[in-house]
Amino acid sequence: MDPSVPVLLVKVGYYPLHHGSVGAVRTLGRLGVPVHVIAEGRFTSAAVSRHRAGRIVWPTTGAEPAEHLVQELRRIASSLPRRAVAVATDDEAAILLAEHAETLSEHLLLPPVPRDLPRLLASKHDMFQLCRRYGIPAPESRLVASRDQIDEIVREFAFPVVLKNSEPWVRLAAPAVSRSTVVSTPQELYELAAGWPDAPYVLVQEYLPRSESTDWIAHVCCDAQGDIVVGFTGVKVRSWPPHVGVTTYAYSVSNPELAALTARLCKESGYSGIADLDWRLDHRDGRYKLLDFNPRVGAQFRLFETDAEIDVVRAHYLTFTGQAVPAGRQVEGRRIIVENLDVPARIAYRNGAAREHHIPPGGKREFAWLAADDPLPGLVTAARSARPIARRVVARLFGGRPQGM
Repeated sequence: MDPSVPVLLVKVGYYPLHHGSVGAVRTLGRLGVPVHVIAEGRFTSAAVSRHRAGRIVWPTTGAEPAEHLVQELRRIASSLPRRAVAVATDDEAAILLAEHAETLSEHLLLPPVPRDLPRLLASKHDMFQLCRRYGIPAPESRLVASRDQIDEIVREFAFPVVLKNSEPWVRLAAPAVSRSTVVSTPQELYELAAGWPDAPYVLVQEYLPRSESTDWIAHVCCDAQGDIVVGFTGVKVRSWPPHVGVTTYAYSVSNPELAALTARLCKESGYSGIADLDWRLDHRDGRYKLLDFNPRVGAQFRLFETDAEIDVVRAHYLTFTGQAVPAGRQVEGRRIIVENLDVPARIAYRNGAAREHHIPPGGKREFAWLAADDPLPGLVTAARSARPIARRVVARLFGGRPQGM
């Protein structure tokens, strides 16, 4: 491959520990691609990787006006030696790149995704509407735009239900629901809603019982026509926070049915670029139901690779620099472990009901942070995450934290 075209990792918001960014730097940097990292500071996980070619310190919150973000991003991109392939590492960045592609494409190579599609896919409510349009199974959902709708929700939904922030890409100062929350009874819902603003924009979603379902993930890279260049499927075993957070342990296994369902959604919607999808297999009716569509690189993308050593980031780079993507099959049984988060996740899952997982043999273990040829991201992560993780583990185990922590 020709590695001469640079890459710019584009982020919006504050998350200094992000193993997806580290994975992107490593997978391209090891091939000689010059990867330039936008970072909150000099000592963030991706910024200290030995495989990065450049580091641009640009702290943002995600609340800045789009015009300001576009202006600064143009300035950053124009400072690179040549037009660069953009890789979005969060939903906000993916939305910004798509909605301002005409302005940014002078300095960045961007997938020709429809302008409004990333915003629609990142929104829980709009994604549900798209699923209905294209006949994709998804949990029944309803947007609560006013507290007056609570009576209607209680009449029409079976409890428990799940509450989610409808627009998770917006880093709101005080969202009505900060993360996915299971509500067991109508009375509990009424009590929570009493503290919501008049227009809460909370998504109420059908609850899929964990004891009767399995979490799956799909990662794809689509070309300009919406066809999948490479696609992967795997099983999510653990996450942090438990059941609702980022994947901490997963393994790869081919699933032709899920791959076909993912490919149909991408093709019919016209999606182009990298995507990370969360699915849940409902064993009660045997259907895969879409929970999330992240229109950007997933944090755990290094779980997946073909036998030609192609992952979604390498495929994206080759596709949008006009190079051929080597043919290959998904490697079965690869596992990813997010070291700092899987420790508390193991503790949390130890006491819950566990579904038997049959991991195909022979797969390699991929660590999110540890790498013999790139030790600094792991050291930075260990230093920055030790105390917060300890606080959260103690809080979950004992309902509080001891003095001095």
